[in-house]
Amino acid sequence: MLVSQPKPTSEKSPYYDLAEKYGLKIDFRPFIKVEPIYAKEFRQQRISILDYTAVVFTSRTAIDHFFRLCEEMRLTVPESMKYFCISEQVALYLQKYIIYRKRKIFHSVNGKADELVQLIQKHGTETFIVPVTDVHKEDLLVKLDEKKVDYTKAVMYRTVSNEFGIDEPFDYDMLVFFSPSGVASLLKNFPNFEQGDLAIATLGPTTAKAVKDFGLRLDVEAPTPETPSITAALDAFLKENHKASKK
Repeated sequence: MLVSQPKPTSEKSPYYDLAEKYGLKIDFRPFIKVEPIYAKEFRQQRISILDYTAVVFTSRTAIDHFFRLCEEMRLTVPESMKYFCISEQVALYLQKYIIYRKRKIFHSVNGKADELVQLIQKHGTETFIVPVTDVHKEDLLVKLDEKKVDYTKAVMYRTVSNEFGIDEPFDYDMLVFFSPSGVASLLKNFPNFEQGDLAIATLGPTTAKAVKDFGLRLDVEAPTPETPSITAALDAFLKENHKASKK
């Protein structure tokens, strides 16, 4: 099985439980990687970061590239800047760059875009900048548009295909994807890809849609009411197929 994410840092990862339970060999290798957009290119967007009074962060990667660009452009982010984050986990990551307790930081409790937008609406006098990658989900931005929030989308990094080497083996029974970009990268790396008996698993509706749009067969989809996580979905699939292989 190839899981298109970095290798887990914890030995308690549920992937390792699956490997032991079913005798799997699991490789972790992202199909995509993030590259920075540097100041010269960023300036072409004609966005002045310090014109805004609040930043909206949907990931730790966005935080990294926001402060990287500020440093490269020699900008001092004022203490009055407000930060709105998709989750507490993302909000706490700000401690890498700022003194957390001295800043105005807000985050959704459930990690959902709807709740984040409600928080943003309560601060309607602010002007918001939203750091994103070049290929990004539109869910949050659509909701901000619906509520007529004053915001600017700022592309600060890009997602590119993580190329496979000529001699790099690619012999798997299952691939697990987490983004449409990962699926696109598969077909870029292997333009003559034929799925055959290879199973494909996805997390999230947009990734599942990408698999189908590319004419591939989707074998495992998460989340569902029965399997809320990708590892739970994989467990159910492997359990069923393990039974079938024994018949």
